[in-house]
Amino acid sequence: MNEPIIIGVDHGYAAMKTAHFSFHTGLVAHEHEPYTLSNVLEYGGKYYVVGSGRQPLQKDKTQTEDYYLLTLAAVAKELAYRNAGTAADIHLAAGLPLTSFGRDKKAFRDYLCRGGKPVSFRYEGQDYAITISKVSLYPQGYAAVLTQSGLLNEPSVIVADLGGWTVDLMRIDNAIPAADTAHSLELGMIRCLDEISEQIRRSLDLSMTAAQIESVLRSDASHVNEDAKKIIHLEAERYTKRLLSAIAESGLDVRAMPAVFLGGGAALLKRHVSAADGLCRPVILDDVSLNAKGYEWLTERLEQKHEQ
Repeated sequence: MNEPIIIGVDHGYAAMKTAHFSFHTGLVAHEHEPYTLSNVLEYGGKYYVVGSGRQPLQKDKTQTEDYYLLTLAAVAKELAYRNAGTAADIHLAAGLPLTSFGRDKKAFRDYLCRGGKPVSFRYEGQDYAITISKVSLYPQGYAAVLTQSGLLNEPSVIVADLGGWTVDLMRIDNAIPAADTAHSLELGMIRCLDEISEQIRRSLDLSMTAAQIESVLRSDASHVNEDAKKIIHLEAERYTKRLLSAIAESGLDVRAMPAVFLGGGAALLKRHVSAADGLCRPVILDDVSLNAKGYEWLTERLEQKHEQ
């Protein structure tokens, strides 16, 4: 094997993200080979269809094998995209919320690294033999903001990482995260989407999927009931106001300093967050892979610094 390949992975509740891919965290096990090899991971004598729906809430992602299996799928996708072969030494770059970073860092690193032992699996019919020889962990959101040079000139910036289940908050002062400002709110986009779905069901007696609602929020929907669209945007406005209120209650004043919104929720709420809400300077980073890209970016620079 050559030099370790740095691969960033963002382990979300609703979606897994790498620099080039985003897929749902659903994982369905099969004893026998499914009818298609698309998105199928074969590991330990079982078949797993990856990306169908989302995981049940797991506050501790190390308690089951699910997120390890999803990591293998993420690595395979990146290796194939980069034409990097099927036998590789991997330097995995990942993240944790700042609120639990110190507490969970060792357990999550051990969970992903597995003692640096080789692992063999098959993904979409292709055999892989990899070794996760090193795992670097960073605070979620922080690594993403470090890729935005213009923001680092600000003395203080609020970061809101809008994930599936949680919204992770922190303040960054002079490019350094202020640990005592970190909060994790159970106010992620899953709750928003569920509330929208329920309101549509009550008002219109329609059962819309999360994918339909997300497409409306991204303004790329077609053939969606117009009354449902109105409800979706109205409920998204209400959710946004509730989110901004929760951020203020956490002691972070979005009227006083720039607020950076990132993660999957930022892409969906882009049209609902603006200076009209009384924000000093809202910055929407709607690239859902930005955390994963940030993990890679920071790891590469730290490796270069170490070599020097």
